[in-house]
Amino acid sequence: MDITRLILDDHHAQRHRFALLEQVEPSDSKTLAALWDRLAAFLELHALAEEKIFYPELLKIGKGAGDKRNAAAETHDAISDHNDIRDAVTKVADHQVGTDSWFAAITAANKANSNHMGEEERESLADFRRHASLQKRHELGMAFVTFEAQNYQGVKSKDKDPEAYIQKHK
Repeated sequence: MDITRLILDDHHAQRHRFALLEQVEPSDSKTLAALWDRLAAFLELHALAEEKIFYPELLKIGKGAGDKRNAAAETHDAISDHNDIRDAVTKVADHQVGTDSWFAAITAANKANSNHMGEEERESLADFRRHASLQKRHELGMAFVTFEAQNYQGVKSKDKDPEAYIQKHK
């Protein structure tokens, strides 16, 4: 079990769940609301799992990848992205389910999430695969799936200060 693979699997599931929303008739607000509620909870659970398990370890062993000079820069960007995703998810609730404005808010959340996933896949995950042992990736993978399983009903959403997060976990 490799934490980088598990994160990629979650990313695939997130993309799939956003695509499901696009296949439901706008008038079927009950289905749309149920699908969105599940996706919104999943996005927060995934972000919190990364923040508790993955990023503290990346800060310890990462060297930087992509256009990020070091693991702190990767982590700062990721925590900022998680905050942007949380904010976009929160804004969906300002709109009536199934309306054009609701779908526009869903699209904004999808865009924020997609941008984050792409960067994370090119930078943080690549950096971690290069510098973490298979044993470390397995240990973190076990912790990651355990955390997600224990919190399947959802977790509380809360923005984090990226700089304070980095200082705490360095």
